Amino acid sequence: MKISFENPDKVNGLMTLTVEESDYKDEVEKTLKDYRKRANIPGFRQGQVPMGMIKRQYGPQVKMEAINKILGENLQKYITDNKIQMLGQPMSAEGQEAVDLEKDAPYVFKFDIAVAPEFKIELSGKNKIDYYDIAVDDKLIDQQVEMFQSRAGHYDKAETYDPEQRDLLKGDLRELDKNGNTLEGGITVEGASLMPQFIKVDKQKKLFDGAKVGDIITFNPTKAYPDNDIEVSSLLKIKKEEVAEHKGDFSFQITEISRFVKAENNAELWKSVYGEAADIKDEAGFRKAIAEGLAEQLKGDSDYKFIQDLRAYCEKKVGKLTFPDAILKRIMLANNQDKGEEFVDKNYEQSIKELTWHLIKEQLAQAHGIKVDDNDVRESARQMARAQFAQYGMNNVPDDYLNGYADEMLKKRENIDSFVEAALDRKLAATLKDVVKLNKKSVSLEEFNKLVNE
Repeated sequence: MKISFENPDKVNGLMTLTVEESDYKDEVEKTLKDYRKRANIPGFRQGQVPMGMIKRQYGPQVKMEAINKILGENLQKYITDNKIQMLGQPMSAEGQEAVDLEKDAPYVFKFDIAVAPEFKIELSGKNKIDYYDIAVDDKLIDQQVEMFQSRAGHYDKAETYDPEQRDLLKGDLRELDKNGNTLEGGITVEGASLMPQFIKVDKQKKLFDGAKVGDIITFNPTKAYPDNDIEVSSLLKIKKEEVAEHKGDFSFQITEISRFVKAENNAELWKSVYGEAADIKDEAGFRKAIAEGLAEQLKGDSDYKFIQDLRAYCEKKVGKLTFPDAILKRIMLANNQDKGEEFVDKNYEQSIKELTWHLIKEQLAQAHGIKVDDNDVRESARQMARAQFAQYGMNNVPDDYLNGYADEMLKKRENIDSFVEAALDRKLAATLKDVVKLNKKSVSLEEFNKLVNE
């Protein structure tokens, strides 16, 4: 097989492969012989079917498959041997003429190859990048304590609704007519639940102030929750599409008032948050455990911001790169055929930004010997699982349960790329913090969040 590669502008490559009969002949004959051994054709004993018949029936398909196989193998081998940094997959060249395999060899195949632009990025102690340490202060610890208390809270019965509390009202809803009487055949919901504090309109919300068990409140659900048909349909137990038919007033007779009570800040709470093994003996120990947990969590946030700033620094240092836009757009379209050219036009610029950063990260990783293995990817899944449990106040999830949850996420192929990128970011941050000069700044969490969202 003859292979030539043209790359005059360094990014738009054209690979030409010329396939001779000798390249595929032995493979085709071997495959056809195997077909003959297994062929079960009426009128012939197995293995005794004439080879001419086998060739007529299977020859074209076998030949095509053999040629496709050697094309793929040789194309990939040439790219690997010549260290061509290909982007995406090879595309049949726009100038490629149809190849008629019924004619004798040779056959000429041409492929457009998108080649990554050449650039050099080096980092050392001469490069200064901001690093934000988030201060774990009493205010932050107090907020965490209150969050734990709220998550472990419960409801007690109350006689009077207090708008300053997280009171939950239960009662019977009845649709009213224009005269304020119960509408015959109208909506009735017994045991409806309502939290007035979440009513959007103050005039409707204040109708419940000071209400007692047994009181009947007249309010208008569609006015209480404007432009929120989902909330109204959930309250009235009807379909979203039916809300427009029920825009009048409703009566709500209160049958029960439940008041939310935060959990006590005591040993029971400490145990529920950190488990028996933590051996927390007093409130000071609880706050210390919170502070340590926050410091570790916020370290991850600081590293995330560091990677953001590192990216901006490197992108500026590298400058604007030249990409083979036409080929990359064809590749992007081929991978998103159901979305069409409009999708490509809309998202191409952003995809190039992400590709540039990906190439920078690859070069930095290679320069500093950073590799991502299966354990790193699994740790990314574990961290994701841990973060999801933490959102629900579950900070002492057993390792075997955490590992099982992570394994389930890893079974979904669509998750893998994001876990690989997270692992690479984590290892880059750990390594490059010791390479560049850090311009350390101590900030509050509030200040940090503003920086991240700028």
